[in-house]
Amino acid sequence: MKFAREVKEPSFEARAVIAGKDAKTLAADILAMSDDDFRAAFKGSAMKRAKAAGLKRSAAIVLQNLGSAGAAGASDQGR
Repeated sequence: MKFAREVKEPSFEARAVIAGKDAKTLAADILAMSDDDFRAAFKGSAMKRAKAAGLKRSAAIVLQNLGSAGAAGASDQGR
């Protein structure tokens, strides 16, 4: 990103459970999380406001959208 800077404040760093993952991998990992895994991963985080069910719903939509984008790209290659 053009204006991205390294994070210097530890409280703003990405948590290990989400750091460095692409959208597909992160969404799959979120869907595989148990409620206990979710609570441990996001303890003390605002992410807990979404609750595990809400985050999983969003992750499922991400995977659906990525699948649709991949299917559209594959169909365009035949032209």
